[in-house]
Amino acid sequence: MTGKPDLRSVADVAQEKLAFPRTARLLSTADYSQVFARSKRYTDRYWTILVRVDDASPARLGLAIAKKRARRAVDRNRLKRVAREAFRHNRSALTGLDMVVMNRDAATSAASCELREALEALFLKMHTGSAVRGNQSRTQVSS
Repeated sequence: MTGKPDLRSVADVAQEKLAFPRTARLLSTADYSQVFARSKRYTDRYWTILVRVDDASPARLGLAIAKKRARRAVDRNRLKRVAREAFRHNRSALTGLDMVVMNRDAATSAASCELREALEALFLKMHTGSAVRGNQSRTQVSS
């Protein structure tokens, strides 16, 4: 060995931190139902996020990308990809939250970077807003 750092191991560590494992996903109908039943709503021009506090678990993401609002499959897949990517990069700050991300009409015509910035702004609002931790009611917070 020449003393150079093993770049593969550095890449593996970085990949592991940004992974999207099954434990970070809402998987069952019951999981989604709990979020829809008892959640706080965060909305902006492109997204609506329903959030339920579950302090005992890591942050979990569910996607409800409506065919009614994004007709083409390519648009729905892009919205899902952007939402998953934004969640992966912000997951550590969202610990203890179950969330369902839903698209709004304007999302299909927006650029991917604009969509990601909007989601990250909503994540920041969720993280800094202590109301999400103390209030389980279903209210709307607009930007």
